[in-house]
Amino acid sequence: MALFLITVKSNHYSNGIKLEKGMSVEVSSNYSNPATTNGGHEVQDAFMRKYGLDLKKNGGGSIPTGYLEVKKIN
Repeated sequence: MALFLITVKSNHYSNGIKLEKGMSVEVSSNYSNPATTNGGHEVQDAFMRKYGLDLKKNGGGSIPTGYLEVKKIN
């Protein structure tokens, strides 16, 4: 299992959900890119836990992967 740092690259506002540049979460995952694999559920859950943001409401139910940077840190 690897540890990833997911960081918002630029401000994004959609469907009442506001992502600001610099927001970040850590996610442990068996996938090579947790933001795009399995619907990004691990990343969605991490943003909900840390910021109280429901990314499922943003962009029609999917997370805005173009606004996210994924770095493997372990």
